[in-house]
Amino acid sequence: MTAVLERSVRRPIRELPSELISQIAAGEVVERPASVVRELLDNAIDAGATSIAVRLGGGGIRSIAVEDDGHGIAADELAAALRRHATSKIASLAELEGVATMGFRGEALAAIASVAAVALTSRSADAAHAMTIDAQSGEMRAAARAVGTTVEVRELFFNTPARRKFLKSEATELAHCIEAVRRHALVRADLAFAVWHDGKPVARWARASRADRAAELLGAGFVEHSRAVDVDLGGLVIAGRTGTPESARSRADLQYVYVNGRHVRDKLISHAVRAAYDDVLHGGRQPAYLLFIAVVPERVDVNVHPAKVEVRFRDSREVHEAVRKAVSAALASAPGAPATQERSVPAAAGALQPAAWQGTLRWPERSGGGSALHVGEPPAPPWRTGAPSEAPTRIGASANADPRGAASARDSAEWPLGRALAQVGGAFVLAENADGLVIVDMHAAH
Repeated sequence: MTAVLERSVRRPIRELPSELISQIAAGEVVERPASVVRELLDNAIDAGATSIAVRLGGGGIRSIAVEDDGHGIAADELAAALRRHATSKIASLAELEGVATMGFRGEALAAIASVAAVALTSRSADAAHAMTIDAQSGEMRAAARAVGTTVEVRELFFNTPARRKFLKSEATELAHCIEAVRRHALVRADLAFAVWHDGKPVARWARASRADRAAELLGAGFVEHSRAVDVDLGGLVIAGRTGTPESARSRADLQYVYVNGRHVRDKLISHAVRAAYDDVLHGGRQPAYLLFIAVVPERVDVNVHPAKVEVRFRDSREVHEAVRKAVSAALASAPGAPATQERSVPAAAGALQPAAWQGTLRWPERSGGGSALHVGEPPAPPWRTGAPSEAPTRIGASANADPRGAASARDSAEWPLGRALAQVGGAFVLAENADGLVIVDMHAAH
């Protein structure tokens, strides 16, 4: 009761201490060790790295070190790199609206340094040696390393023990860290990645093609039981692979979406993909898919959440329709379609050039107004080709089929599922053919 009364007493308005401000901001960016790994990988990719090594200790709770061979940071810029809202990625509102890099907010290193001990070591190409700066003391000293950058993070949440108590076991946090690296490795097959834990290698992916990287990370079974998605609308490219209905899973643990090279969790795209499976997947089964979406940077807002895992499209309805129809077209493709088709989509938004994208999204017009994506609609079920009141006499039979339902040899060969007798449970059809009774799943037959 006393605590309630104390909270009800009016307190004066005053500015928060800078240290508390930094820790509040860090709570939006750093949730667990995997968040640190993600932010540091983004910086390494923006630095032009071709090889990245992630070294973890205690599942990333005790230590995280990310090493890259990028262009490095000049010695006189090391201190600025650790300050809040200091970045080389953008310098104006116009650049923010068309941001083409993985990072841009300029707060990741500062946020991490407010909840952990951080040391930054870097060497640029024109420097005689590397320099190391301690984020807490600001002390700088000479160091030895090749051109590139190493960020060392020790004892995450050491100064916020309440936050540290919410972390899971070392094994669980390690799994999240590895998953963070996998997400980057899936989209940047042109880079080499290595993960070490407590001094032992746990994962390594050499530079490869995107198809080979997908098979390596998601399994050959995913590639075998999926169809290529390949649509180019000039201002919007959708590529990747989507799993067949037969390969659906009980969990949504094999669903990856990238927008301009950035892994995102977007409800609009998830809904569009799920809508494409409406006629072929029912119940609680979850489709598997890997989609790379490249869109004009000015038509997507990535400055939605500090963690940069959400985006907002300017033309959300058109993007939703494009994704839905692209996935539907892939599902309707012949089962024998090559499993290694691969569209060359820019791996990062920095590869997008306004001239190549003609500045706008271009949508084929359809009669009667509106817009539609003409990528090949799935064929309508044969029994929908007649008048609405007509009912099929044979599953898959044409409108002029024998009305008596005689099982001729020709009909048996052409319509092996036979003549429909009854509908069961709203999802199955009981049919009769030359061999006897057949139970048909209507969704699969469609």
